[in-house]
Amino acid sequence: MPELPEVEIARRNLVRWFDGRRLVRADADDTRVFRGAERGHFALLHGRLESLVRRGKYLLFAFEEGRGLLGHLGMTGKFVRRSEGDVVPYSRARFHLDNGQVLHFADARMFGRMEPTPSAGLRSLDVVKALGRDPLADGLTSGQLEQAVASSKQDLKIALMDQARIAGLGNIHAAEALFRAGLHPARKPSTLTPDDWKRLVQAIRASIDFGLEEQQGEEPVYLEDGGSENPFLVYGRGGGPCSKCASPVESFTQAGRTTYACPKCQPRGRTGK
Repeated sequence: MPELPEVEIARRNLVRWFDGRRLVRADADDTRVFRGAERGHFALLHGRLESLVRRGKYLLFAFEEGRGLLGHLGMTGKFVRRSEGDVVPYSRARFHLDNGQVLHFADARMFGRMEPTPSAGLRSLDVVKALGRDPLADGLTSGQLEQAVASSKQDLKIALMDQARIAGLGNIHAAEALFRAGLHPARKPSTLTPDDWKRLVQAIRASIDFGLEEQQGEEPVYLEDGGSENPFLVYGRGGGPCSKCASPVESFTQAGRTTYACPKCQPRGRTGK
């Protein structure tokens, strides 16, 4: 579930929690969160957090003495703050601060990722170098969006989720942006007009802004969390009424992921099919 807005809120929370504090101890369980990485190096992190940058869905931590960490929230990962001694379900890794607080990386399904890496090499990691333009960190114009996506032969929604083209959009915010723009997810990028690209870039910004506002606060809430309400306009509303026109929302599969769209507000138009 975590996409660009949720990861950005995690970054802002962590920056605030680390502000003026020192990391006195880092410890982690032996789980697949550290797959392919040296878990023992996580315990070497200490001192002040010098910077924390988000690129797409990745977090780049830089601590003192050149020690760094690449983080990814996966599908269910989140950072929560607790007092020393408090038990946090699904806690996989922990930052112990000098004020008695502990920052837990909790991840029920363990699709998240922690990779200790020298801070100087974080931006040189292949997964980071491969990322496309970040709509929030880099800004995004309709021309830049068209340049990044128009050449794709995939359906429009799948192209928007390609992290090498646009970094940070996932299944939820791609669907939400397309709904806001009135574009069908199965359109081919080459069929979009200049006005379509303008509406789409504005819709991407609006969806990200909505996500940032929705996730503000100490405790991230994901749609998959038990008892949480669905705040989205179209995502997860298959079979229910469209929030704009009350027509039944359709759901179908694209590239193995469930897509939601309103057939009236998002006519298929020129799909190339």
